[in-house]
Amino acid sequence: MSGEAETMLLKAEPRVLDLAGPARRNWRQFVRFLPNPKRTPFTFGYLVLLLGTTLLLRFADESLTDRLLRLSSTDAHNLWRRPLTSLLTSALWLADEGWLVYVVIFAIAVAPLERRFGARRAVMVFFSGHVLATLVTELPVMGLISAHVLPNSAGHWLDIGVSYGFFTTAGALVFLCRGRARLLALAAMEAFIAVIYVSDDPTTLDSVVTLLGHAAAAHFGLLFWGPRLRRASAGRTLIPAGMQGPESVV
Repeated sequence: MSGEAETMLLKAEPRVLDLAGPARRNWRQFVRFLPNPKRTPFTFGYLVLLLGTTLLLRFADESLTDRLLRLSSTDAHNLWRRPLTSLLTSALWLADEGWLVYVVIFAIAVAPLERRFGARRAVMVFFSGHVLATLVTELPVMGLISAHVLPNSAGHWLDIGVSYGFFTTAGALVFLCRGRARLLALAAMEAFIAVIYVSDDPTTLDSVVTLLGHAAAAHFGLLFWGPRLRRASAGRTLIPAGMQGPESVV
């Protein structure tokens, strides 16, 4: 190799390293926001659990999975007969096989809240929204069936999934945004709820119930959990770093 060529190669090498450095930093930043067992144990563990139940639905005997889903459904009939069982287990299943979609959804809403406020609060926000939205939507259906306004068949439909919990955490995060960002995030959340409703069959009772559940969960997170998490976040800034301890947000 000539001396001139060697000199050019030595000059080019630092540029290659400079290009590789930002790429590695960008990749680390991307990976840092994904759910992981160390920083977001609840989000990561919950996604692993949902992956397991999704694989069970795909590969297990159909009669077994149908029975499990019927026991877990929070439709009015099952909620009346098995309130605790259905409330506790309905959020263990996904309504379809789009598990990877839920990885993205949880990375956007649930993981950020857990990173900021811890696993305990993430669990409280998520499951309180799941339970509240379920009761707010299904108890009126029970009453209308008892009053013979709705037929008994209105209480028998498959009601499972994690969307109520997701929208509760999303609503809380929207409140934590500031200024124009909060308005944009609120508009995006409301539009997402509307798109889900329109993309389903909007004339059916279960679609209406789901729409009301999504709206109740999102606004519960926005109006109830958002202010409490904001106060908790403000309180932590008044404590010197390294001395913050867990405090109640209720």
